[in-house]
Amino acid sequence: MNKLKAIALALVVALGTVSVSAQTSTKVDASKSKVLWLAKKVGGQHNGDINLKEGTLIFKGKKLAGGTFTVDMPSLTATDLTGEYQGKLNGHLKSDDFFGTEKYPTSTLVFKKIAAKGKGVYTVTGDLTIKGKTNPVTFDIAITGNTATTALKVDRTKYDIKYGSGSFFDNLGDKAISDEFELTVALKF
Repeated sequence: MNKLKAIALALVVALGTVSVSAQTSTKVDASKSKVLWLAKKVGGQHNGDINLKEGTLIFKGKKLAGGTFTVDMPSLTATDLTGEYQGKLNGHLKSDDFFGTEKYPTSTLVFKKIAAKGKGVYTVTGDLTIKGKTNPVTFDIAITGNTATTALKVDRTKYDIKYGSGSFFDNLGDKAISDEFELTVALKF
């Protein structure tokens, strides 16, 4: 009987090893990847980009199985303005009113749950950490060749970014800023 248990245990270990070794980590090329942002306010909007510091996609065979990403928050830049106005907006976005990039120089996203939705398309639920606060986000990601693309909306108030929010302040009038901002991401690997 002990011999059968040992054989069964050996098979479980061997099968477990096979499935683990079938996963591959693929490093994302941060220099060729793009993260674009769009923030809306009453009567207008601003947009820009932010650099990916590093990222990894995990595949099991050809199917997406995981991912981890780190964003370089001080690289946050408005691209719809130039000169003095761009400098002022960039400075304000990096201040404690918004992302506090000096105290929180990185934000992270870790994939927690992945469900196949269609050919090369997955629904991902992950933990997004901004300003030291972590909340779940769900979005679809499409993988074609060596590119992964997604678009998602983030409620900034869940990360203690309340400046100009009509949800927290009265009488803002045309100074109100939407609680959600949009990210459009293209990862190259």
